[in-house]
Formats: sequence, C-alpha cells, structure tokens
Amino acid sequence: MKIRRYLAKDMRQALNQVREQQGPDAVIMSSRRVGDQVEVVAAIDFDAEEMLQQAAPASAETFDFSSALRGAQQTSRSQSSYDAADDMTDGNPASDAMSTEINALRRMLETQLASLAWSDLTRRAPIHTEVLKELTRLGITAELAADLVSQVPSRCELHEAQRMALALWAHRIPTQEERWIDRGGTVALVGPTGVGKTTTLAKIAARWVMRHGARDLVLISADSVRIGAQDQVQAIGRLLGAPAIAIDSFGELSSVLTQWEHRKLVLIDTPGFSPRDPRLVVDLANLSVASNRLETTLVLAASAQAGANQESLRRFQAAQPKSCILTKLDEAASIGGVLSAVTQAQLPIAYLGEGQRVAEDLRPVRSHHLITRAVQLARSAGAVADEELLSRRFGGIAHALA
Repeated sequence: MKIRRYLAKDMRQALNQVREQQGPDAVIMSSRRVGDQVEVVAAIDFDAEEMLQQAAPASAETFDFSSALRGAQQTSRSQSSYDAADDMTDGNPASDAMSTEINALRRMLETQLASLAWSDLTRRAPIHTEVLKELTRLGITAELAADLVSQVPSRCELHEAQRMALALWAHRIPTQEERWIDRGGTVALVGPTGVGKTTTLAKIAARWVMRHGARDLVLISADSVRIGAQDQVQAIGRLLGAPAIAIDSFGELSSVLTQWEHRKLVLIDTPGFSPRDPRLVVDLANLSVASNRLETTLVLAASAQAGANQESLRRFQAAQPKSCILTKLDEAASIGGVLSAVTQAQLPIAYLGEGQRVAEDLRPVRSHHLITRAVQLARSAGAVADEELLSRRFGGIAHALA
C-alpha cells in the first residue's frame, strides 16, 4: 500500500490531485486544514497502482461529488458481496489482514464522501438543510425526513419551509375514527410485554359503558402466561358489570366468540410476546383465524426506543393488525421515532393513552396535535443534531436533495 500527502488551496483541488496521481481507487485516509491550505492523505493498494501505471494517464477533470457519492452507495450495497468473497479465501492470515484493512479504508472513504456531500448540500440548499436539522431533532427517521424535505420548495422562507414539512408529515400520519365506541366490534389487543394492553382494554371498556352501558360488552382474557393477568381482567369485568371469560389458549377462542357473538363489543386481552419469541408467528396466526369478525390492534409504547417499535411493527404483522394504539405518551421523552415508524408502516392510530386514569386518559387521535406534541417534547428536552450526525444520516442521499 502506498500513501501520499497532498496540499492544495481547497478540498476540490486536493481531490483532483489525488485522482490524477493515484486514480479513482485511492482512499482518503485523513484531511485537515494547514494554515490557508488543505492537507489530504490518500492511499492506494499496490495492485491498483500497477494497473494505473499500465493504463493511460488520468485527465485533470473536475471531481464530481454526485458520481463519487453514487459510487460510495454502490460500494456500500455490495459490501455483503465483498464479505462473502472474503469468507471464501484460503484462510491465509496475510490475506485476511489485507481484506480487513481494505474494508476499513472503504468505510473511511464512504464517511469522507458523506461529509463532503453534506457540506456541499449545506452551501447549495441552506433552507433544506435547516429543515433536515429540525426534523432530526424531533427524532424522525432519515428516510422519512429526506422524503418530506424533497417536497418542500427551495425558494421559500425558513419558517415557511419548516411549517410545510411538519404539515406534510401530519397529513401522512394515518389515523382511525372512534368507531369501536360508536359501533362496537370484536377487537384483540396484541403487542410486546409491558406496553399496557390490559390497561388499554380497561379504558376502552370504561368508555363503552359510559356511553352504552355494560349490557352489550364482554371481556376475554387469553393471557395465561402473566401471573394475575386473568384475575385482573375479571376484576375489571366485575367493576363494570360485564362478563369476563378466561381461556388458556387461542385454540379456545373461536368457540367462545361464537358463544358471545350477540354482544356488540368484545375485547380480548392477549399475552405479551417478545418480538424475538420463536412461537410468536404461530400464536399470532392462530389468533388471526379465530373468527372472521375478529380485528387485531397493535399496542405500542411511545416511551420505547424507536428501534424496538419498528421491530414490533415488523414482527407482529403475523397478527394482521388493522390499527395501532400508542400508550405511555406521558412517559415519552420523544415521540418522533414511533410516529415515523407508524407513518412508514401506514398503520392507522386508533387511540392515544397517557396516564393511569381509566376513563379520562384515553383519547382519539388528531395528527396535527401529535406533531405539536413532538415539537414541544424536542424543545423541552433540548434535542440537538450535530454536523457529524447529519452527515452520516444524509450525506449518502445529498445529491437527491439538492
């Protein structure tokens, strides 16, 4: 491997020198400012250098940031192919070390190119970059933020661009009307452990009784895993004056639903599953075929990490949920992550839960209220988005945003 040092007036000229003398396969190892000049240290593998010496001299064309960025993205997408090829080597320690070093240098190059692309975007589209910063502070995913910003006109004031991006997001958050309380239904609440399924069931049941009475309500507990879960549902039934039935498995659910099919609202509490539980898919599939009238809703805790909610949305698809309920909003420091996940999954939000009071702390959804809540939480928490984070998130797609 051959390493060279270049000095130039700016980064563009330094990269031109690297391209002319070491070719497009050179890897940027470091860059810094020295006085009024830019210092770039680049490296090239010996095999690549020999190929360059045999080829015609490179022309002194201007370095194309977009082309370099697309090349870095293609390299990233084909990383698994490189890794597979590395696994097929003969186990030579020298070969393994060289492969590891090349992969590390490749990742370093991708980081450098992303930083350059973000800096270039900041110069060419300052309004868009400021809106991206605001959305990042809210906790929104990079893909959704880039999609929203791409729809914002470049020729507008900053406050108008910010309002437009938030309005576009609010418009894309799916919501569901309060139809269970109005018309009833057969609803099973599914979700991970500890998200508040039983508490949410009690809140929905209490709202129904306040409006219609307990005559057409029945509660079913299918949670035979958590200690005291079935007793808790039966206690709720006694308080509300509604029957509460306990079953040990989803296999019994079909006959129980047939027995109580004359009731307008049937609420089913299910055991909490870990998204990585190997029995999850089978159990949820059995639940989804228990009755043609059965509708499942996925309960998500707004206070959970964004990655955990994304995994729950993916893994609980086996239950074929038609909606979701967001709980523990009062405990969440940020809700941008869960709102991003729901927006991208396009799973309508049916209710919001925030508190332990049974009847009062469950309310219908207004998407613009959720956006306002996300902004308030980000400001109260003092959320920030530094340049390094922004370049990592948006450097690879900067050419598409400009």
